[in-house]
Amino acid sequence: MYASLIRQLRGTGVALVTPFKAGQIDYPALQKLIDHCIEGGVEFLVSMGTTGESVTLSKEEKKALLAFTKKAIAGRVPLVLGHGGNNTAALIEELQAIDLEGVDAILSASPAYNKPSQEGIYQHYMEFAANCPLPIILYNVPGRTSSNISAATCIRLAKASKQFIGVKEASGNLGQAMEIIQGAPREFALWSGDDNLTLALIALGGDGVISVVANAYPLRFSEMVRHGLEDEFREARALHYTLSQLVDLLFVEGNPAGIKWVLNAIGIMENELRLPLVPMQNEQYIKALKAEVDALQ
Repeated sequence: MYASLIRQLRGTGVALVTPFKAGQIDYPALQKLIDHCIEGGVEFLVSMGTTGESVTLSKEEKKALLAFTKKAIAGRVPLVLGHGGNNTAALIEELQAIDLEGVDAILSASPAYNKPSQEGIYQHYMEFAANCPLPIILYNVPGRTSSNISAATCIRLAKASKQFIGVKEASGNLGQAMEIIQGAPREFALWSGDDNLTLALIALGGDGVISVVANAYPLRFSEMVRHGLEDEFREARALHYTLSQLVDLLFVEGNPAGIKWVLNAIGIMENELRLPLVPMQNEQYIKALKAEVDALQ
């Protein structure tokens, strides 16, 4: 049913940051970022994921941000919308108020804070799917949600409904990823949620990545992914190692503090976040990050 879309999403997706300036969304910078990513050859874009600081945006800002993003993309690549939450009923109600025209799929993180059981996670997603008109990408990020979508639950969901077209797997557990790849239906995709594990997951049978670092280096990172998907691992490894140390540094003070520092350094946007997040503070890490950025110029 969604085979064509899954093929389009095979490769590199970018978890877009949300640029801010003087406390407001910086739309000219967002246009610049979107063009930078698309011209860099990425396969699709993700709006309002965790990297986009979506939990700090008001309903009005989310509506305006989505409308602008759709217009800025102008059909050049598929658009995935981040929409998750810890209240199933509220999540569904909010979805019904969103203009989904021009959106190709929903990326939905499992409920945070509640720490539901595996049965609770399963029923949450099944209820969401019953009320969602678009295909859904599961998002497993236990470092943020405090609960893991087990491989068994992921496979169970994939087999229960073709509406679940894949999972963004950010548990850091390669064994779990392998279990999903082996056990899920063939048409169910797995995207890496960890930039530095992307090539390893592709080698194991993964389908690409939803990336943070590709905000800044879309050409280099998407080329690495494409080489990997073509089993050209010599070329892919070379590109992987040009970015691996930078990727590690991006997350030492949390995401998106690191990537916003880099995007400011390369002239795309202001280095501004919304509380409770703040820009990078540690001068040692900033110095190391600057050295990596300088080396990539």
